[in-house]
Amino acid sequence: MNVAIAKTCGPGRPKDLEKRAAILDAAKRLFPLSGFEGTSMDAIAAEAGVSKLTVYSHYTDKETLFFAAIRARCEEQMPEMLFYVDASEPVRHQLEAIARAFFALVTAPESIALHRLLTSGGGMPEKLVQMFWEAGPQRVQSGFQQFLRQEVAAGQLAIGDIPRASSQFFALLKGELHARMLCGCSQPFTERDIDTHIRATVEFFLRAYAVDPERLVAL
Repeated sequence: MNVAIAKTCGPGRPKDLEKRAAILDAAKRLFPLSGFEGTSMDAIAAEAGVSKLTVYSHYTDKETLFFAAIRARCEEQMPEMLFYVDASEPVRHQLEAIARAFFALVTAPESIALHRLLTSGGGMPEKLVQMFWEAGPQRVQSGFQQFLRQEVAAGQLAIGDIPRASSQFFALLKGELHARMLCGCSQPFTERDIDTHIRATVEFFLRAYAVDPERLVAL
């Protein structure tokens, strides 16, 4: 059989991948706007420019697509490589890079909209909330905890309870700025505001967990 024909006609051809990407992009846009119940597979198909049958051929049901959309959004903003330890880089620089990516993720308009849907009076079914947690927050926490373990093993940080330290770091990063955005009472903040907030958070974290707080400048 001609190899070129096999590549064109076989599964996983570029056209299929393009449709799959279009479906996922549509889901990432629509779920935060209308929530899980308010977003139909018909709407996603129309937004992606494909048939509903095509949507189901790539994602077996709406729950699967919801999980994939949350995970993809999280991976785009906070890829796995962000948590790789670079021995040539100071811990401070790596913590700031992680902090910036996380802050950008949780303050994005679609993230704020989805958070409001999750915490609204009607809320979402427990199963979907758990799916959201596993695809987003839990993945980020797991990656950061692994990063902290490696830094502890390298003698850069001294942390007795890594899960707690990880939770503290992200809670500090959200801070008042994120809370005000959720309430809808936030004034536009500048890049300087964000930079000051991130640097202060990382400084606070290092003062709590650096092996030698007196050497914080070097770290």
